[in-house]
Amino acid sequence: MFSWKLRHCLVAAMLGLCSQAGAQTVPVSDATLLNSWWVDGSEGLDISGLSFCNGELLAVADKFSDRYYRLLPQNGQEQVPLVQRTLFAPPDLPRDQPVSLKTRAIHYANFQGRMDFEGITCDEDGVYLLSERHNRLVTFSGSGEGYSGETLRGRWLPQRWSESARANGYLQKFNGESEGVVKVGGDFWIALEREPRGLLHLRDGDIEGSEYHDLPGAGLDFYGRSEDVTGLAFYRGGLYTLERNAYAVCRRSFDNLTAQWCIRYRHVEESPEKAYLERTYAKAEGLAINDAGIFIVLDNNGVGRVSAPDDRRGLLMQLAHPE
Repeated sequence: MFSWKLRHCLVAAMLGLCSQAGAQTVPVSDATLLNSWWVDGSEGLDISGLSFCNGELLAVADKFSDRYYRLLPQNGQEQVPLVQRTLFAPPDLPRDQPVSLKTRAIHYANFQGRMDFEGITCDEDGVYLLSERHNRLVTFSGSGEGYSGETLRGRWLPQRWSESARANGYLQKFNGESEGVVKVGGDFWIALEREPRGLLHLRDGDIEGSEYHDLPGAGLDFYGRSEDVTGLAFYRGGLYTLERNAYAVCRRSFDNLTAQWCIRYRHVEESPEKAYLERTYAKAEGLAINDAGIFIVLDNNGVGRVSAPDDRRGLLMQLAHPE
C-alpha cells in the first residue's frame, strides 16, 4: 500500500511538478574567498581529507597508506607546505568481513595504495582515518596514540558497514564508496559518495551499520554529473556537507539532514588561474571548519593547471562563513 507521501509524489510527477528527490529551496550564495594556497609537496599525493584536531589542520592523501599530514597556512602567503605529521604501520586485511578479490589484489600489489584513505577526524582520544578501500575506520595503538609521531600501529575499529550498505543500495560503484567522516560526540557520520549518495550514522556502540539516510537535495546544480558528497565537518551544532560536483558546501540540520544554507565556490575552483586541465568532475574532497572559515582541499589527481600545466600541486581554499 502506498504511503500518502509516495502517492503525492507520483501524482506530482505525472503533472511534471516533481523536482529532484527531496529537493528544497534554501538560501544559496556565492562563497567569498579569503585565502588560497598551493600545497607544496602534494604533487601526485591526491589530498583527500581534512580536519581540525587540537588546533592543527590535518590531512590525508589517498596515495599514501602509512602517514597523515599537517598544514600550516599563513595569511598573505601563496603556498603552504604539506608536512608529514605521523608515520604508522597500516593494518593488514580485515579478518572480520569479506574482502573482494579486487581489493585483495590491490592490497598485496600496492602497499601505498592499499588503504585509500579518504577522510580524517578526531576526538580527545586520538585520530581516526577512513579507508574507502575497506569501508572501515583505522585508529592507532602504541606510543602517543596518534599524536606523538613515535612508533604507531594502525588498527581497525570494530564498526563495519560494507555488507549492510550494499544491501541498502549504497556502495554500488567501486571507488565511489566511503568518502568522508566526522566524529560528533560518541557517534561517527560517514559520507557515502555517489550513485546513490547518502550518509551513514554510526551511533556509539554500533558495530554494523544500520542507520542509512538519503541526503535531501538543496536545489543545487550538479552540471549533469552525479549528485555526490565527498566531505563532512561539524561546527557549532551543524553538520556540513561538501557536495563536490555542485561546487558547494551546505550546513545541515542533524534532525532531518535538510540544508539550512549552501555556498557555491565554482567561480573560485574554475577561475582562470586555478582551473585544472581535466574537469570531467569537480575536485574538492576535504572539508574542515573553524571560526576562521571553511577550508576545502582539492584532489587534482596529479593533473596540472590550465595556466601552469607542469604545476601539479593541490589547492587549499579558505572561504568565509556566510553572513
